[in-house]
Order: sequence, then structure tokens, then C-alpha cells
Amino acid sequence: MLPLSLPRPPAPTRLIRAIDPRVPLPVKRRVIEPVLNRTFAEPLDEGEFDALEGRRITLAVEDLGVVLTLSLADGRLVLCGEAGEATIRGGWREFLCLATRREDPDALFFQRRLLIEGDTELGLMVKNLLDSREEGLAQGRLGEWLVRLERLARRDD
Repeated sequence: MLPLSLPRPPAPTRLIRAIDPRVPLPVKRRVIEPVLNRTFAEPLDEGEFDALEGRRITLAVEDLGVVLTLSLADGRLVLCGEAGEATIRGGWREFLCLATRREDPDALFFQRRLLIEGDTELGLMVKNLLDSREEGLAQGRLGEWLVRLERLARRDD
């Protein structure tokens, strides 16, 4: 009997690039918005995101092909279908370094590993809000997801 050779599953980054554009915005909202609003509950309650009310910022994770545009509505972070007034662009590793504070956030921007385009004042405001989280974003469920994503994505290397 010949050994059965199963195909290797696709690399996570290729899988994300293939699936993400097909996921409708309402589904993304149901998954992503609760995580963001739990993660940022304290700064949201303290009004730190109020400057985002009626404004839009896009986070573009280029190597995953993921583009999320965020706004603030009724004191909650929401995903939008419209383009952002500012865009923070980079690879998943750079966003992971920003989220986990493994590297100095300013260094990520000065080294042009993360870029701000469009309304730079809005982009810097959001970057500073993320940077002000002393423990980083890698706390709770979001932190668990980030660690899993990092482990899976290492398969691509």
C-alpha cells in the first residue's frame, strides 16, 4: 500500500489574504468591534478616543491584505466601509510589535516600517493613543489571538 500524502495546508498569511476580502463588513463588525471595545474600554470611558468621533482611520496590514477602517460612534469603536482620512500602513509583524510593545512605536515609524498617510495629525493621534497603553494591546483575548497569529504566521518564514 502506498503512503497517503496529504497536501500541506496553505500558509496562514495566504489564507487570510484569500478569505478577508470575502468576509462581509457586518461579519467583521460582529467579530472585531467587541474585541476592540473591550480592549479599549478604559480609554473609551475616559474620552481619550473622542477626537475620533465622526473621523475615520484606516489600518492597512499590507502583507495580509487586511484593511480596516475605524471610527467612533456613540462612544464605541466601529468598523466603517468608507476610506479613512488617515491610514497607518505596514506589515503584520510591525503591527504586532506596536500592539505588544516589543519595539518602540516611534522607532517603527521613524524607520518607516509603519507609515502614516493622509491626515497625519489624525494618524499621530491614534498612534499616540495606542502608544499610551503601557501594557500594550496584548492583554486578554486580543493578546491570546495575537500570540496565536504570530505562531501561525511563523510557518510562512
